[in-house]
Amino acid sequence: MKKIQLCRALRTVLLLLLCLAMLAPTAFAAKESPSPSGIRVRLQRFNLTDAVWMTLEGRYLVRCADGTELLLPASAGVTVLLRDGRLILFSEGVSLSAGKKLTLLRREEDGSEPGIRFNLQQGFYPGDLSLSVKDGAIQAVMTLPLETHLQGVVPYEMSDSFPVEALKVQAVCARTYALSKLNPDADWDVVDTTNDQVFKGLRPEYKNTALAVTGTDGLVLTYRNKLITAWYSASNGGQTELPQHVWGGNDIPACFEMTDDPWDAENPDSLTRSAVLKKDGSNLSPAFLRLLREALKSEPEMKDFDLEDGSPFRVDVIRSMLLTTPRYEEPSRLMTKLQISFSCSAALKAGHTRPEEDGGELDIRDLLGDEPTPTPTATPAAENGEPVPIPAGTFDVTLNLFPGVLNALALSISGAGNEIVTLREDDSAFTLTSGRYGHGVGMSQRGAQYQASKDGRGFEEILSFYYPGAVLKQYSGETAPLPTPDPALAVTPGPAPTATPRPTLMPVTEELPEGAWLASVENIDDDSSLNLRTEPSPAAEILMRLFRHQKLIVLENAEVDGWVKVKTDAVEGYVMLSFLQEVK
Repeated sequence: MKKIQLCRALRTVLLLLLCLAMLAPTAFAAKESPSPSGIRVRLQRFNLTDAVWMTLEGRYLVRCADGTELLLPASAGVTVLLRDGRLILFSEGVSLSAGKKLTLLRREEDGSEPGIRFNLQQGFYPGDLSLSVKDGAIQAVMTLPLETHLQGVVPYEMSDSFPVEALKVQAVCARTYALSKLNPDADWDVVDTTNDQVFKGLRPEYKNTALAVTGTDGLVLTYRNKLITAWYSASNGGQTELPQHVWGGNDIPACFEMTDDPWDAENPDSLTRSAVLKKDGSNLSPAFLRLLREALKSEPEMKDFDLEDGSPFRVDVIRSMLLTTPRYEEPSRLMTKLQISFSCSAALKAGHTRPEEDGGELDIRDLLGDEPTPTPTATPAAENGEPVPIPAGTFDVTLNLFPGVLNALALSISGAGNEIVTLREDDSAFTLTSGRYGHGVGMSQRGAQYQASKDGRGFEEILSFYYPGAVLKQYSGETAPLPTPDPALAVTPGPAPTATPRPTLMPVTEELPEGAWLASVENIDDDSSLNLRTEPSPAAEILMRLFRHQKLIVLENAEVDGWVKVKTDAVEGYVMLSFLQEVK
């Protein structure tokens, strides 16, 4: 018993000595402010509220607001909790009440680069970390060298699998953007989400990214010796857009043009959505039929017909379609209207009758012929108490593409209402395809990818295509404030200059059929997607990509285990059940 008590006493003494050593003022110098080439990144992706869990790689000095310091060893596990408005740090058997703010400062020694790994995150964060209490939650800001920061930006704004020359283009744009955001008067310069540029830490396997960043070290885009706002987006839909069309303002640098981008249009990886409308009207979605009903309500010939939801209505044949009315002057291909000529059948309103003509039967072959066919009408018949639609005539209507047609046909991509829509016709159907993922200004990531992979273009040539008139220069790293973007661009509201905007989610407003249940796509990353397929098989055709938080009506389990049949207001198909969560 005495031996046990002695061991416990010795252990207590040793722990006290360790605490005193760690809390004593340190003689080592620690970095308190970033270098001129440093950048402060607010970490929002972690959704921190009242706790931070991390593991240190390399030694760190913890510094509290009252001057208290704590030296933590390499590989230390650290937990910081917010309790009663104060930050409490736990590590290696020691707890420390840090008040409203604490900073973890790197100790660079032995040639190693200290950094932090946050629990459940794969990236390595080689910087100093500041934690503070703001609005009742933990605010985390990491300070690290700009070129290091880019190593954790480029592979997530593009992909490390892209050609190195395309990644160099991304590195120059990301560097230019980051430097234009430096603001010593703010608590941080950029955030780690698509509101600025995605930053997920460094991954050693991303070799192409490392080559791209080091291969363009310090290069930025300028116009008249000022940093430009190097806007870029995932895909421009085949045509670059002008900044003034997106954000307004007139004082725009003359290094942006509206021009066709065949590389973006031809790249099979450019995000597009398509809807096939059969000429016999057999596959039109309820949402699209609803648009046609609404358009027909103003037609005098339809005054006797019931066009309300729930009343029988069908399109018998689509005769023609035409995209019209560009939003901007030439050469803009951003069309805003869809003209459609079609013949339809509908039920008469209760109590309305019309005399039969020509036997009251409509032959689809007549509708597909060159000669117009008289529209026969008949008194409403009934089957099981339900009215039967009768031929109502042929009509020309004009629909708004935004948001009506795009939502009804699930063609919306970025939610900005700026998709470039194209139309193709064959013998049996019309196909509408939308493209443009983001604002479309400046560099297209998919276009840059295809320029580098298909035509072997270098990064300077690609940059000159997307930013004509801009000049590549070496950023000197001076401490003086950098030139800022033109004032009109700084104050005009508009989408964030980001390559990965949040995709639009499709509406789900229909009532749940019997036996169905409501689900949400949740078990994927924010910047990932779930394939909706025509059949319950990973080899089946992909109808579209579904994004996180997309609501779905789950109709039934598929014949293939692990798959379910789902639908929204605009589309129906199959997904894997494991990626869904039930909405309570």
